[in-house]
Amino acid sequence: MTSMAPQTAGQTVGQIVVMGVSGSGKSTVGAALAQRLGVPFADADDFHPPANIAKMTAGIALDDTDRHPWLEAIGEWLAAHEDHGGVISCSALKVGYRDQLREHAPRTAFVHLHGSREVIARRQASRPGHFMPASLLDSQFDTLEPLGSHEAGLVIDVDQDVDAIVQEYVDRAAASTD
Repeated sequence: MTSMAPQTAGQTVGQIVVMGVSGSGKSTVGAALAQRLGVPFADADDFHPPANIAKMTAGIALDDTDRHPWLEAIGEWLAAHEDHGGVISCSALKVGYRDQLREHAPRTAFVHLHGSREVIARRQASRPGHFMPASLLDSQFDTLEPLGSHEAGLVIDVDQDVDAIVQEYVDRAAASTD
């Protein structure tokens, strides 16, 4: 993975996608990271068309056809935040999905929130009423392709509190620019 840098005085943050399987804390961490960096935040769940939400609510995994327009909308959001930066939470499980996002915003960097099935399942259990049922967790792990060496980003363990995750990002991103 290539480096990525946090905002510093006089510079702007690029576009950051906080990625991982459902229940990894993408929305919570993404919002906290955006606040820390002083940039806008968006939750990719808000970009899903109603048909996608209905499928997931019914326990049916989305396929690539379902995801394409959703990823296009996310990519457009990223491109619109090129000048001043922004953070968006998005599963971005496959390299191809991340490539689709980078077609809109080539300098996008990824923060992969990684955790074991047990940790993620425990987190999902604490989110009653979310449209993504825990029954789809295995399909998420089966689909997940780790960040490749050609992809800008960091992998951070989710088995810590949100503030620690954000601080780890800031510290590691700053160290990668030294």
